Amino acid sequence: MEQLGFDAADGEQSQESVQPGTATPQTLNATTSLGDGELIDIITNSPVKDTPKEQVRQWVARALWHEYGIRFADMERDFPLAVHSEGGRRRTKKLDIAIFEPGAEHTLKNLHRVVVCKPEPKSGRAVTKIRTFEQANKDLEELKELMGSEEMPQVHYGLWTNGLDLFFLRKEVTRMGAQFEPRSDWPMADDSALSRSVAGTLATLRRGEAGKLKTAFRRCHNYVHGNEGMPKDAAFWQFLYLLFCKMHDERTSRASRTSLRLFAHPDEPFTAEGRKRIRERVLELFDEVKQTYSLFTVRDEISLSDHALAFIVGELAPYNLSGTDIDVKGLAYQELVGTNLRGDRGQYFTPQGAVNLMVSILNPQEHETVLDPACGTGGFLRATLQHLLKQWKEAEGTAKLPDDLDALVEHQTRLREYADRHLFGADFDPFLVRATRMSTMLMTGAPGKVFHMDSLAFPHGHLSGAAEAEREIPLGSVDVFMSNPPFGTDIKIEEIETLDMYRAGVARSFVRDKTSGGVIVADRPVTALAPEQLFIERSVQWVKEGGRIGLVLPNGILSNPGPVDEGIREWILENCWVLASIELPVETFIADANVNILTTVLCLKKKTQDEINTEALNGRPTDYPVFMAVAEKVGKDRRGKAVHKRRPDGEVILETIEEVERVGDEIRTVPRIREAVDDDLPLIAEAYQRFRAVHPEPGLPR
Repeated sequence: MEQLGFDAADGEQSQESVQPGTATPQTLNATTSLGDGELIDIITNSPVKDTPKEQVRQWVARALWHEYGIRFADMERDFPLAVHSEGGRRRTKKLDIAIFEPGAEHTLKNLHRVVVCKPEPKSGRAVTKIRTFEQANKDLEELKELMGSEEMPQVHYGLWTNGLDLFFLRKEVTRMGAQFEPRSDWPMADDSALSRSVAGTLATLRRGEAGKLKTAFRRCHNYVHGNEGMPKDAAFWQFLYLLFCKMHDERTSRASRTSLRLFAHPDEPFTAEGRKRIRERVLELFDEVKQTYSLFTVRDEISLSDHALAFIVGELAPYNLSGTDIDVKGLAYQELVGTNLRGDRGQYFTPQGAVNLMVSILNPQEHETVLDPACGTGGFLRATLQHLLKQWKEAEGTAKLPDDLDALVEHQTRLREYADRHLFGADFDPFLVRATRMSTMLMTGAPGKVFHMDSLAFPHGHLSGAAEAEREIPLGSVDVFMSNPPFGTDIKIEEIETLDMYRAGVARSFVRDKTSGGVIVADRPVTALAPEQLFIERSVQWVKEGGRIGLVLPNGILSNPGPVDEGIREWILENCWVLASIELPVETFIADANVNILTTVLCLKKKTQDEINTEALNGRPTDYPVFMAVAEKVGKDRRGKAVHKRRPDGEVILETIEEVERVGDEIRTVPRIREAVDDDLPLIAEAYQRFRAVHPEPGLPR
C-alpha cells in the first residue's frame, strides 16, 4: 500500500499537498497580541488579565447575551458607582457588569441591572454543595448594597454568582425602604415577563446557550449529590427523571396547545407551601412519563426532597428545550453524563474531538444505517445526528444561522425519523443503555433504539436486547460501524461459545514461523482474547460489503511486533481496505477520560468477496493510497487546560469570528476576537477530504 497522509509536526505530505494553514482561522494583524496570563474580554473585545474572577465574568456576560438577549453594547465592565456606607461616608465601588437600558447612554440614570462576580470556589471534592439564599446571605449583602444605592432607584434586578451559585434578586422600593426578594431567574432584555420561571406557553421560555445550559445541568446534579447526600450516579438518575418530565411537558403542551405544568411561580421555591405545590405538579407529570415511555418502570421513583425538586424545577423551567439548538442540548447532556456513568469494564468514553474526526471521515448519510455496539453514553450516535443536521443546514444555506422554532421542529422531526429507522446502539451496561436512549430523546424527541446486550456474543447471549437487535440489525446489515470498544490488559474474553464465533478470523493461534519469520496459524485453540481484538472481526461481520468501519484502538494492535497482533493486522488487510489511520496523542484520553494510553483512529471499508477472491488469484494484495496522520495537539494539555496556537516569539495567535444568535425573531451577529486553539484534529479531517478528492475510496463505489 502507498501511504499518504498528514504530519502535524511539519504539515508536509508525500504525493498530495496539504497546507494546514488553509484551515487556520483568520488572525489579527501583527500589532495586536495577547500576552501570557491574558484573555479577550467578550464585552470589549480587548485583552484583560486572566483571573478566576475574570473567567466567571466572561461566562456570565456570554450567558446574558445568548440567553437573555442583552447586547454587549448595553453592558459595561467595572462601572464606577458611589455608595453610602455606615456613618454616611461615600465611597466608590466598581460594578463587575453594569447593564443599561437597551441602546441608552452608559450613565447612572440609565443603569438597569447589576451583576457581582466572584471566583469559582476551589474544592477538592468532585461536587460543590449548592447554597440556599439563606446560606449565602452574607455574600448577598454586597449586591443589596449596590442595588440599594439612593442614586439608582430604577435598578430592580441584581445577580450574584461565583460560577456555581447563582442568586437573582428583585428590588421593590417601599415606604420602608428597599426590599429584596429572591428570584430563580431574570426577565429577558425587554422585561417582557417578571420571571421566566412562571406558568405559560413555550413562547414565554428562552433558548438555552451551551455554557449556561451545561451549568444549569451541573447545578441540578450538584444540588442532589451535595445537598441530598446521594451518590453521584443516583443523583444523575434523579436529575434525568426531572429532565424527562420537562421534555414531556413541552411536547404535550405543544401538541395540545395547553399551558406548561413544570414551572415555579416566582415565590414558590422559597415557601413550604409553594414547594409542596411544585412537588404535586412534578409527581403528576412523572406518573404520566412512566406510562408513556418504555424507558421507565413502576420501580422508578422520584425520591428528592421538596427543596431539591423546587431547585431543579427553578433551573429547568425557564428553558425551552424543544426550542434550544439540538447540538447545544447534546453538548450539555454529554458534559454531565460522562462524569457520572463511567464504568469499570474498560469503558473509556471517547473524547469529542476523536468522535467528530471519525464521523467526519466515515461521513454517514441519511439513508445509511449506523451502529455503535459498545455505545457507552452515546457519543458516536449524538455526533451522527449532529453531522446530519449540519449537512441539512448547509444544503438549506443556513449553516451558520441558529434555527427558528419552525426549523427546529422540522429538523428534530427529521432526526427522529432517521433515528427510528437507521440509528442503533448497544451496550453491556444497562445504565448506559438507558442514558444513551435518554440522550437520543433529548436530541430527537423520542428514545433511541439502543439494546442491552453482549455485542461480542450477538446474536446469542442472555441479555434482554439480543432478540430485538437480531430483527433490527442482523449481521451483514449495517452501512457504518463506529465504536470505541472497551480495552485493557486485565479484560479478557474467555467464553468458549463467544470465541468459537471468531475461529475463522482473529481467534486463531498466530505464531512466528521459525523458518520464514512470517506469521502462521498453529493447530491449537485460543482460550482468551482482549475484547478490542474480537471487536475488529465483529465490525467486519456486522457491516455490508462495502460498509465502512471506524474503531478507536490501542496502538499496540497496530504496531506491536508480536505474532498475535501481526496476525490480526494481516487479517484486516485481507478483509478490508484501509481508509485512514490517525494516531492520537496521549493527551486525548488523559484530558477527557483520565486514561493514559496511546490510541489510533482506524477507518476501514469491508471488501467484497469478489475483491478478496481477485487478490487471492493474483497472489498479492492490491496497491492503493492510504491516508495516514499523526496528531500532536488536541487543544488540551494533560490537565485539560486549553492549548493555544503561538507565534515563534511565543505570543498567542488571535482569530476573528462572528457569533450569531437568534433573539426572538431577530438574528444578531457580534464580531468576536478569541485565542486560537491548537488542535490538529479538525485540520486532519479537512486534509482527509482533500485527500479523497484526489484519491477516491478503494473498492466498491458508494
